[in-house]
Formats: sequence, structure tokens, C-alpha cells
Amino acid sequence: MENALEIKGLCKSYGEFSLKDVSFSLPKGYIMGFVGQNGAGKTTTIRSMMNMAHPDSGEIKIFGLDSIQDSCAIKQDIGVVFDDLYFTPHLTPKQIAAQLKCFYRHWSDEKFFGLLDKFKLPAKKKCGQFSRGMKMKLMLSAALAHDAQLLILDEPTSGLDPVARDELLDILTEYIGDENKSILFSTHITADLERIADYITILHDGKIFYCDTKDRLMEKYIVIKGGVEELPKEIEERSIGYHAYRNGFEAMFERSYESELPDGIIAESADIDEILVYIAKEAAKNEKA
Repeated sequence: MENALEIKGLCKSYGEFSLKDVSFSLPKGYIMGFVGQNGAGKTTTIRSMMNMAHPDSGEIKIFGLDSIQDSCAIKQDIGVVFDDLYFTPHLTPKQIAAQLKCFYRHWSDEKFFGLLDKFKLPAKKKCGQFSRGMKMKLMLSAALAHDAQLLILDEPTSGLDPVARDELLDILTEYIGDENKSILFSTHITADLERIADYITILHDGKIFYCDTKDRLMEKYIVIKGGVEELPKEIEERSIGYHAYRNGFEAMFERSYESELPDGIIAESADIDEILVYIAKEAAKNEKA
């Protein structure tokens, strides 16, 4: 399977924080959700892909090209939406289009202004006066207007109301419809990923915790609950994020061990939010140990 993105052994240190041997790949034609707590290293990874941060070691390839040596060629075919406006605030969308078309060989005014109409964005209003949601839509319009083959999205649905989020997810689904385009989608709104992502990569404390299909992730973990005396010690030790309350406990557990649970334990499928919460609880427990 051909990959749109390959990251191997990425390491980067910032004081007390570091990326530690981050490796994953995104097959062409798919959407990958990129999730983790604040400070897990998602933005550092994305900035490294864009040569906005310089890794200490490791290799990044996009479309099979080296992210540093072939940077100019790569940037022709990627679109990026960060969590804040990167256009000069005093420019209007019309002025932004006039500037960007000089840099992208596949730029389409028709597509750009068509998306402005779709998003109900005024072409002659200064973009610095836009709401947060409008700014996200403007950046997405620019990213899609030059026929990008890979979209890199860093919190694109932040600040969007539910209707606008739904509209955006429909556009992203349509975007990858030809099976040649790909999306790396970093977000804290995991419900969006449960709806459209094919793959999930979970980053925790600068390291990869999980990287595989969304379906396998949803099948892998369960949340278990019960009375304090109901969980044998050997099972508690294999749980993730075990937390005891006055009247019971809760934890995450690998589904493959479900048959070992004693009677009376409630087991439910874990969603992505719950998986992130229990990973964090386990980390906090280990720090105290």
C-alpha cells in the first residue's frame, strides 16, 4: 500500500519535553486521526513535517519525498490548516487569493471563491475581523483551492458550531472520495474522528501509544466497573488507569482478557475520549509510584 506520509524514528527535545522515536505512516486515500493530551507532541510532530521545527533525528517522507530536501515540491501538493490564522489580518480573502495563486501551480480561483460562497465568507472583508470559525473556513478554502493531495489539519473544528462542523466533515469526506488524497487530522473533538477517520494514532508523552485502524482501536479496549472487592489483584495490575472510589472502581482493560473478569463486573466498549482519559490516569498513577 502506497503511503502519503511516513515518519520514522522522529526525536525532538525541548527542555523537559521530548518526542521519543515517533514512527507511523498514513496510507494514501485515508484519514488518520492524530490525538493525545495537550503537550503530548502532536503540534511538534506537525511542525517537524512542515520544517517549522528541526528534529534531532529521524526521517519524514511525504509522497515518498524527503521533507527537507524536497520541501518545495512537497509544499505544492499539501494544504495546512493550523489552529490559528496564518494570513496577514489586514488582507481580504480576495487579496489572499491574488497572492497565493502566484505560488501554487494548481491554484483555482473558481474553487477558492466557490468555497467562500459555500462557507458564506465575505471576499472583501479583512480576515482579521473574522470570527474563529470563519478563520478556520478561510484557511480550509485556501488549502483546498490548489488541489492539495495531503491535508494536514491541526484543530480545524475548534470554534465551529455543530452545523459548521458537520458541513466541514462532509467536505473532508468528499475531498478523499477519489481515493488518492489523504488527511492527517489532529483534534480534541474525538467524535469527529469516530465519524470519519480510518486510522488513529495516539501520542502520549512524546511516544506512540497506538497506531492502527480506528476499528481495531474500538475493538481493543473496554471500560470495566464494579464493587471494590470484585476485581482480583492480578487483573487490577493488568488494567489501565485503575481508579478506586468509596463504593467501587473503574478502569480500562484489553478486550482480549474479558473472559477472565469475574461475575458482576460491568464491561462496556471504550470510546476514544475514554481511552485518552485512562491513558492519562495510568501515567499519573505511575508517576506517583
